[in-house]
Amino acid sequence: MTDPNTADAKPEAPVFRLQKMYIKDLSFENPNAPEIFFLQQPGPKVDMNLGLKHKKIDNDNWEVTLSINATITDTATEKTFFVLEIEHCGVFLIKNIPEQHLAGVLNVDCPTLLFPFTRQVVSQLSLDGGFMPFQMEPINFLGLFQNKMAQQKKAGEEGAAPQAN
Repeated sequence: MTDPNTADAKPEAPVFRLQKMYIKDLSFENPNAPEIFFLQQPGPKVDMNLGLKHKKIDNDNWEVTLSINATITDTATEKTFFVLEIEHCGVFLIKNIPEQHLAGVLNVDCPTLLFPFTRQVVSQLSLDGGFMPFQMEPINFLGLFQNKMAQQKKAGEEGAAPQAN
């Protein structure tokens, strides 16, 4: 049997697993029902905002929250079909992930796993509200994360004070 304190001890394998999904907050408003159902609908206008946040629960578990706020209006009359807000969360077991990779896991891998389920909840909610299923387009969380990192890097370079010689 080998001593785990020796230099030859192998590091534990990384662990990444979705433990639990749940809806933290959900709102669906259908302010113009039933009249809205009888409008000629040339095509809806979608105004959607996506938010992502995460917090550490304990040493190995993180809560990741996708927040979606969407307002769907009639393009001809500007009347609101529906407004929905959701905070859909997942608890992820993240263990033995190197610190330099943690931001990528939290901002890319976790929401990528969570989003299809969020999309399904939103689709069913709009259907239950009397409308066609609201199918959100897939989201490239890697692209969003890379853009955010590039913006932070640019802001850091612009905010750096000039060095005196």
